[in-house]
Amino acid sequence: MSGTWTKVTVTGRTPDLDKITAVMSMLDNGLMIEDYSDFSLNGMYGELVDEEILNADKDTVKVSLFVPEERSVAMYLEFIETRLSALGIDGKISTDGLNEDDWAESWKQYYKPVPLGKITVVPAWEKYTPKDGEIVVKMDPGMAFGTGTHETTRLVIRLMQDELIGGERVLDVGTGSGILSICASKLGAGSCAAYDIDPVAVKVARDNVASDGCKNITVDVSDLLRNVDLSHGKYNFCVANIVADIIIRMLPDIGKYLVSGSPLILSGIIAERAEEVREAVRANGFKVEREIYENDWVGMLVRI
Repeated sequence: MSGTWTKVTVTGRTPDLDKITAVMSMLDNGLMIEDYSDFSLNGMYGELVDEEILNADKDTVKVSLFVPEERSVAMYLEFIETRLSALGIDGKISTDGLNEDDWAESWKQYYKPVPLGKITVVPAWEKYTPKDGEIVVKMDPGMAFGTGTHETTRLVIRLMQDELIGGERVLDVGTGSGILSICASKLGAGSCAAYDIDPVAVKVARDNVASDGCKNITVDVSDLLRNVDLSHGKYNFCVANIVADIIIRMLPDIGKYLVSGSPLILSGIIAERAEEVREAVRANGFKVEREIYENDWVGMLVRI
């Protein structure tokens, strides 16, 4: 797989990170976020983080997405500039042409093992010795979203560890790198059906599933629920780490794919959009049972 991509980067102030991320997530979930404000030698990551990162500027953030050659970079730039201006954010937008191999290599300097409760997400190229009882998920994000470093992914994994009993049939909507299905599988799910609209993400997820040895996961292309397989019956656990607009669009139909009483974990929700999602949840017969937060992001556990 090869191709030419344009890297579009917004450089802004650390307090504006969530708003910048929310704007760029409307275009693509495959974001690269450079935010070092929380890194310290005594922090969660400790010795796992390079010294260069520890000494990086804590007041500045960079959020990047990658535009394939068949799409209009100008349209992306206009959208980002208009939305940031409307939010009063003075972000510097830059572009850089690169090929796919360059993109993949650029990830490696920022991506280190991430401990998430029982699970530690480890880059596929890193040597790592697990502790007793630790579940290791090996990941290579490739051109897809999902490394365990972003708040939205961590929120789902936290809720999943609390709610997944074992043996469930899991539906993963917008799988990205496949990280949530792999975590579900290693936590004891009976099977996982993962879907993404992006064929590149599907390939990346399939590679990660194979590398982690998870034989109970299938990964296929689908625009939300359009191609979800119901030939084996409904699902009794669902995760959707997407964005508020897409979650709201999905909610009227998701009940048709779930056994009554099944947990539905929603993430990718910026705090200022959370009430809109709650209203859509209630309007479609679901109940919010639990919410957890990290920075300005919200993860919701809902049930029909």
